Amino acid sequence: MIIDATDLILGRMATVVAKKALQGEKIDVVNSEKAIITGNKKKILARYRQRRERGAPLTGPYFPKQSDRFVKRTIRGMIPYKRPKGREAFKKVMCYRGIPTEFRDKKAETIKEANISKLSHTKYLRVDDICSFLGGK
Repeated sequence: MIIDATDLILGRMATVVAKKALQGEKIDVVNSEKAIITGNKKKILARYRQRRERGAPLTGPYFPKQSDRFVKRTIRGMIPYKRPKGREAFKKVMCYRGIPTEFRDKKAETIKEANISKLSHTKYLRVDDICSFLGGK
């Protein structure tokens, strides 16, 4: 299954992806840099800055700065990845920046429950903006 993350709320998308991966489906998330996190811009950036600065650089915890890894880390938080079933499910999830050439011909699905059109307000940030704030390219 190929999911296009354009204009999808990250948390809601991640729950659906995690559930399908635990059921045994292989999931590919494309355009992960275009996923959205809702809320006030200053609070979102402060929360992720605090997460990044937690711990020590050499000993961790490590926090991703690239958008595809950022989305995959969010999905990992919704899977019991320390147990065998969760490890197998997490291996079936792949996230990509943009659309790779192998998926250009195939039709990507979207998740209606996670679409930005469900929001009544317009306060949000794209994952790409957060990653560039954290120091990603």
